[in-house]
Amino acid sequence: MTNPLTRGESAAKLTALVSSETLTAGNLFSAVGGVRGVIESTAPGFLFLVVFTATRQLFPSVIAPVAVAVGILLTRLVQRLPVLPAVSGGIGIALSAGFALWTGRAEDNFVGGFIINTISMAVMVLSIVIRRPLIGVVTNLLVPESPASTTPVVRRAAYLATAVWACFFGLRLVVQVPLYLTHATAALAATKLLMGVPLYAALLWVTWLMMRSTLSVAAR
Repeated sequence: MTNPLTRGESAAKLTALVSSETLTAGNLFSAVGGVRGVIESTAPGFLFLVVFTATRQLFPSVIAPVAVAVGILLTRLVQRLPVLPAVSGGIGIALSAGFALWTGRAEDNFVGGFIINTISMAVMVLSIVIRRPLIGVVTNLLVPESPASTTPVVRRAAYLATAVWACFFGLRLVVQVPLYLTHATAALAATKLLMGVPLYAALLWVTWLMMRSTLSVAAR
């Protein structure tokens, strides 16, 4: 299959796109919120782990992350920073805490994460089934002139990357659900932290390297 862009000019455009600011590692780090975003996203879960390990009590364990989320929101308001990340994260934390308090089980604080991972995995798998791998779709959105939907090497990379993301969400469920079922709440909290932002950022980096290299090949 031929490149959808004409030879010469198209290769130059694609080469520029691949090396452009759109695909820098700095922007990938920004996608997880930078240093501040990493701290804000991990602090509530880390505090839950610390408080639950120290007290083994439901109420302080689920209220502490809510308090941290409120603090993050207020800090952003005072500093006049975007509050949408804090609001969306805070709502999720509050809903999880409310559900755990309603059931009286600390491990139910993580049910929302199971739902999100299940939906995310299903979306990835479905995009592969309908032959529209989500990573390829995202690549086309970030780089509109890319050949992600037509060039075989890029399409294969998009399929592979999407499958890896599906496995990532599935792995979270495979590891964490048994801990939930056995009421190993502290281990579940620790595992969620380890399989959260660090693993997510690592996989984002690998995906970027994979797609960038195949786009470079397509640009030649």
